[in-house]
Amino acid sequence: MPEDSTDPAPSQDQDPPESLDEPLVALAAEDAPELQTHDIGDPRPASTSPSRDNQRLRRPLDENPPNAQEISRALPNNADAEKGVLSAMLQSPRENIGDAVEKLKPEAFYVPAHATLFELILKLYDSGQPIDAITLQEALLRENLMDKVGGPAAVLEIMDFIPDASHFDFYVDLVLEKALLRRIISTCTDSIKSAYSHEMEPEQILAQVEVDIMDIGNERNSAVAQGDMLSHVMSAIEAIQETFENRGKVQGIPTGFVDIDKQINGMTPGQMIIIAARPSMGKTSLAMNIAEHVAVEQELPVAIFSLEMTTQDLVQRLLCSRARVNGQNIRSGMPEQQDFPKLMKAADELAKAKMFIDETPSISIMEMRAKARRLKQKEDIQLVIVDYLQLMRSTTRRAQDNRQLEISEISSGLKALAKELEVPVIVLAQVNRNPEERKGGRPRLSDLRESGSLEQDADVVGLLMRPERYADDDDESADLEGEATFIIAKQRSGPIGDVPLIFISDQVRFADRARESEH
Repeated sequence: MPEDSTDPAPSQDQDPPESLDEPLVALAAEDAPELQTHDIGDPRPASTSPSRDNQRLRRPLDENPPNAQEISRALPNNADAEKGVLSAMLQSPRENIGDAVEKLKPEAFYVPAHATLFELILKLYDSGQPIDAITLQEALLRENLMDKVGGPAAVLEIMDFIPDASHFDFYVDLVLEKALLRRIISTCTDSIKSAYSHEMEPEQILAQVEVDIMDIGNERNSAVAQGDMLSHVMSAIEAIQETFENRGKVQGIPTGFVDIDKQINGMTPGQMIIIAARPSMGKTSLAMNIAEHVAVEQELPVAIFSLEMTTQDLVQRLLCSRARVNGQNIRSGMPEQQDFPKLMKAADELAKAKMFIDETPSISIMEMRAKARRLKQKEDIQLVIVDYLQLMRSTTRRAQDNRQLEISEISSGLKALAKELEVPVIVLAQVNRNPEERKGGRPRLSDLRESGSLEQDADVVGLLMRPERYADDDDESADLEGEATFIIAKQRSGPIGDVPLIFISDQVRFADRARESEH
C-alpha cells in the first residue's frame, strides 16, 4: 500500500520575550510553520532550513511575515500512489487510460518526472500508438526527455511497481486528494500574502478568498457530478413529463407580466437575462416590478445590487408602485389623504418580503459573487437583479486599461454566478446612442454597449423602449403616451418578438397592455 511522504518540520528553541512590550505574535510566529509558496502543481520538494535565532522572527505587526524559506514543511504528496497510477496505465492501457484522462491532469502529480510520463502516455494514447515500456522509452528518447524522468531504469521500475492494475481507482483517489490539499495550501498562501501586502482593501481580500475557495469546491464537485448519458437522458425525460403534466403553466419563476412569461416561459435557474435601454426608459422600474412580484406574490427571496440608486430611493419607489399612488406627490410632500392607507398596506406587505438590497457603488464582480454566495447559503435567494452592468468593475490587472475586456469579464462572471447558484440573474444595461438616430428610436441587439460578450453570454436579451420619447410633435407624443414595448431580441431557448406594455409614469410601474386596457 502506498504511504504518504511527509518530512518533519525542523524544531526551534524558543526564547522568552525580552519585555512585555514585544508583540505577542512574535512568539506565535516562532511556533507556526509557514506555508510554502509553490503553485498547485509545483513539484519541487520543500528544502529543510537550519534553525535561526528567534530574534529574526520577532517583528512588529505591520512588517512582512517570515520568509517561506525560514521554516520549511513538505507539501502533501504521495509519490508511490503516482507511480501506481502510471504503472496501472502501462499495464492495462485500454482499461485505465480513458479514466485517467477524465479524472487527472498533469498538475495533479507532485513529482516532475511523473507529470512528464503522464503527459507522454496521454500523447501516445491520443495518437493511437501502442503503449508499453518499449514504446514509452522510444518516445522519451525521441523527445529528449529520458534524462528528465530518471533514465530507462526509472521507466522499468514504474512499469513493474505494482503487481497488477486492479487498484487503479484507489491510487487515483490518493493522487487527487494530495493535489487538492496542495491547491488549498497554495490558495491560502496567496491570501496570506495579499493580507500582508496591503494592496487591496480587507473586504476585497475576503471576497477573493471566498471566490478562490469556492472555485476549488466547484471544480471538485463538477468532476464528481459527471454522469453518464443515461442519467442525463432520464433527467430530460422527467423534465418533459413534468412540463406535460403542468402544460399551460409557466415553468420558471413568473415575472408578473403575463405576455412576457408567455414568450420566455418564466425565468429559469441558470439564466442570465439582460434588460437594456436608453436612459430614462424605465429599466429600473421594470426590474423592481419583477422583484416586487417575485418577493411579495411568489414569496421567494430576492437579492438586488443597486449601483445607481440608494436603498431608500428604491424602497420608496417600491412603496409607491405597490400602493398604486402618485410617486411625485409623495416625493414632493403632498400626498392625498386616501394614499396613506394604501401606503401602510404596501409597507406591511413589503416588510414581510425577503428582499435584500446592496447599494455598494462600483462593486466588483468578485465582491458581488461573494455576497450573492453568502445570501444563497443563508437565505436561499431565488433571483438576483443587478442595476446596472456598466457601473460594475473588474479587479483583474489585464482589464484595467481595456473597457471591452472588463465588460467581457463582468458578463462572464454574472453568467457563471447564475449557473453556480442555479438562479436567474437579471442584468440591466445601457444601449448606445444609435436608437436616437433612427425613426421611432427602436433599439437593436447590436446597440448594446460593448455588446459582443453580452450577446454571447445572455440567455435572454430584452430591449425596452417607449415610443412617446421619440415622437416628432406634441400630438404624436400624446397619442403614444404610456405605450411601451419590450423587444425580446434574443432568446436561447425560445422565440423572439415584441411584447406590448403600458408604463404608468406617476406610479413608476409597468403593466400588460391588454390587461390594463380591460380595466
